[in-house]
Amino acid sequence: MNHIALPGGADPDLVRFPVDPRDRLRAWDASDEYLLRHLDETEAPLDGSVVVLGDRWGALTASLAAHTAHPPTQITDSYLAHRATELNLSRHGHTADAARLLSTRDLPPQRVDVLLVRVPKSLALLEDQLLRLAPAVHPGTVVIGTGMVTEIHTSTLQLFEAILGPTRTSLARRKARLIFCTPDQAVLAARPANPWPRRYQLPADAPLLAGRTVTNHAGIFSAERLDIGTRFLLEHLPVTQGAAHVLDLGCGNGILGLAAALANPAAELTFVDESFGAVASAEASFQDNTEGRKARFLVGDGASDLAPGSVDVILNNPPFHSYQASTDATAHRMFGGARRALRPGGELWVVGNRHLGYHVQLRRLFGNCRTVAGNPKFVILKAVKRG
Repeated sequence: MNHIALPGGADPDLVRFPVDPRDRLRAWDASDEYLLRHLDETEAPLDGSVVVLGDRWGALTASLAAHTAHPPTQITDSYLAHRATELNLSRHGHTADAARLLSTRDLPPQRVDVLLVRVPKSLALLEDQLLRLAPAVHPGTVVIGTGMVTEIHTSTLQLFEAILGPTRTSLARRKARLIFCTPDQAVLAARPANPWPRRYQLPADAPLLAGRTVTNHAGIFSAERLDIGTRFLLEHLPVTQGAAHVLDLGCGNGILGLAAALANPAAELTFVDESFGAVASAEASFQDNTEGRKARFLVGDGASDLAPGSVDVILNNPPFHSYQASTDATAHRMFGGARRALRPGGELWVVGNRHLGYHVQLRRLFGNCRTVAGNPKFVILKAVKRG
């Protein structure tokens, strides 16, 4: 093959999405570079069906697009990863059809000859995706995983072993490691059933939702139990009247929006998250608990796809991790999008850890912020969009 250009080299720089000049986080790390270097040095065959699983910002897909006989297939749970991949493909001089972009909820390819896995933070998501891809894997499939040393555990290797076949790891390089798996037909045939999605019943003391059952696809936040921050906001959920438009922003499995819907049967509900699995979970939970009631379910970048001034109340429990990095950039972007989507007089309700200092950002964006409630760990804040 031609020499694969490594991230950060002579080719156009790779970027995250949305592009923010103030964001110092890179769109690639040492594990991406390690995998690409290995493929280049070993001249791995890339003439069959190549699948890239969990490519975080498109670094692997964009770097490989010029070296595969057919457009590689990227599978990710992240809407932002898809948009970053499109942007990075363009920056590398490729057209939109240079790669096939699938979500974790789409049907996977029927045959996989090369499977490259960027190990996700969520072991559940890795389990779900390996099980979904296993029918397309055959004994001749080249399977290579990559991740930082801190991301690859015994349990990670055990999943590859149980679903695909014998597995070993490389030596560490720049705190990154490769996983080599040899698919075995007996292991593939005897693989366990996929346990995802899972459902659990909310506790009897859950405000507004006692005993309700929620659906959780693999990899979403709080897929096993009710999150304590979400519970705290449920205890102080704002009261809406009539056909108020309520947005569950960064909805996860949709518990906040579901509670708002049950509290006000006339409310209009919209759920949005950048995770395909989260939106699928929220939609399933809503349909199971509202007897055919309608709502909108959007996969996207926060409130960016909503019409300005179209929302009355926004409920938000923002994430503060971007993979392994702690950052307030995601919350800041959510808050800015929320302000645009709110009508004059509309309210943004946020629950977050006390130490994150969201009140500072909200005062800067909205010109106001009030503490609704607090406990030793969490604080609930309300900001109002002025006319």
